[in-house]
Amino acid sequence: MQDGPHIIQTSLADLKKSEWIEQFSRVTDEAGYVQTLGKRHLAGFVDEGPTLLVTFETIQGIQTLSEQGHPIGWDLVRAQGWSHLAIISDGDTWFRDARIYGYFDRLIDDGFFEDFEKVIFYGTGPCGYAAAAYSVAAPGASVLAIQPQATLDAGMTEWDDRFTHMRRTSFTDRYGYAPDMLDAAAEAFVIYDPNQDLDAMHAALFTRSNVTKLRCRNLGEAIQSHMLQMGVLPDLINAMGQGALNEVYFGKAMRARRGYGPYLRRLMSIVDNAERPYLTAMVCENVLSRMHGPRFRKKLTELRALSARDGTKLPPAPKTDAETDESDP
Repeated sequence: MQDGPHIIQTSLADLKKSEWIEQFSRVTDEAGYVQTLGKRHLAGFVDEGPTLLVTFETIQGIQTLSEQGHPIGWDLVRAQGWSHLAIISDGDTWFRDARIYGYFDRLIDDGFFEDFEKVIFYGTGPCGYAAAAYSVAAPGASVLAIQPQATLDAGMTEWDDRFTHMRRTSFTDRYGYAPDMLDAAAEAFVIYDPNQDLDAMHAALFTRSNVTKLRCRNLGEAIQSHMLQMGVLPDLINAMGQGALNEVYFGKAMRARRGYGPYLRRLMSIVDNAERPYLTAMVCENVLSRMHGPRFRKKLTELRALSARDGTKLPPAPKTDAETDESDP
């Protein structure tokens, strides 16, 4: 990736799909190669350092999440000097395509992954499934999968009614059942919100001795987006490159939620909808002790008024609310 900085700085935003593919291919070809894998997939490789990050992404996700229209992988390796292999799909395909099987077969035959000191696979949702499934091509790799599906084979996961349109797609042939494909990995991390029942059920299927399940309660259905907005995801990927990611590191990194408005508002909404006024007041008090939060102050005022009318038990009101941050969560 000798021309990596040029690739990173080239904007691919606000392009039609065909234009994006053309421009992505052009800038990637300058430092590596691009290979089309049928009508809905392509692979782009840029070579810079001895650590390789393999990301599975969709064109639609890239255009939504990146202001520059960049694959997430470009942003994740920018400061690290790593090599990057992007496997990109047009829409959610779970990367179930014989051409992709063949592509990874060729990488194995060529000893591609053996050229790197460390290999990391990453993806979320359908892309998280693929990251786990194709990691078997690089024994000893590390895997980070956010909210992955284990399989969509109806014989095993008929309880998941979110993706019924994929029921005719085979998940039982090559690179099929993602948890089994992790057996050759040095380590794997599965991130999910245990309050999301279907995600939690898939996560349970990934129970393996080399898999660490990392729970981030109350982040909901879009964990990757929240982690990007909090700036947490690059730290996790970098920690994996250093062999430092574990439950303790993850817990410390996720303390960023304490200052992240969408999480705090979701937490307040959850406890409020559960009709737990004491706990709701505690959440509001905690937020207001650290930052300026009009929504939390309004809710706390409502709870205090309710308590005055009907005696609802609330925590004692503090003498002052220390507002140390003018941001509004």
